[in-house]
Amino acid sequence: MSFLKNHPFAVEAFFKSSVVVTFALPKEQLQTLIPPCLSLDTFEDKWAFLAVAMVDTTHLRPKGFPRFLGNNFFLAGYRIFVRYKNLKGKNLRGLYILKSQTDKIKMQFLGNVFTHYNYEKVDILRTELDRTLNYKSVAGGFSLSFRNDNEKINLPKDSPFQDWKTARRFAGPLPFTFTFDAIKKEVLIIEGVRTNWIPKPVEVVSYNFDFLKKGPYKSGVLANAFEITNIPYYWKKGKIEKWQKNEVLLMES
Repeated sequence: MSFLKNHPFAVEAFFKSSVVVTFALPKEQLQTLIPPCLSLDTFEDKWAFLAVAMVDTTHLRPKGFPRFLGNNFFLAGYRIFVRYKNLKGKNLRGLYILKSQTDKIKMQFLGNVFTHYNYEKVDILRTELDRTLNYKSVAGGFSLSFRNDNEKINLPKDSPFQDWKTARRFAGPLPFTFTFDAIKKEVLIIEGVRTNWIPKPVEVVSYNFDFLKKGPYKSGVLANAFEITNIPYYWKKGKIEKWQKNEVLLMES
């Protein structure tokens, strides 16, 4: 039944809010964490990027099903910005999954049946005080506070980017998500489809991610943070390409 994990049908949802905080690291720090079929999506051939996404979704369901059959979940994920050259020679920008979290047992179960995202169930507390939004999880080991009401927001002081226009190139989620089966030498490609996608900068007040205190992630610096709100989104059925170094053969999942 492992084929079920290859995203066998399209899924749709409504994003009430998607906040993505991106950290820059020397590319050497992340190179060994991605499979050989992928390459890092870098800036100035120096920086690679890891994104932490926090998404408040509603009506998540198989595409085409009525909204009332959908479910509401909070999703958190840790992803590396990567590129993949497909069978047609097209260079796809996307994300490689490291870790996923959710606030519902149902999403943990279904997510681990139909995807390779390795969901774990954690507590999620969302609060707002003095126009500052806060996400916190004790079990998940993270907290994030940010403001989205300022007209003028400066880039984080240690960001490698010079302006928000450049920083927006590394604002997740990206169009594609990739996983790799090292035994079968297969790349699973999941394409996301979106409309009216305009990420807006947010000011990060404070953050703590236990995940980023370990191993190669410790040298990460805050590079940017964006939010999108009230956006319909759907993921296409997964596609599999057989990978053999520089040669890939297209398969259907």
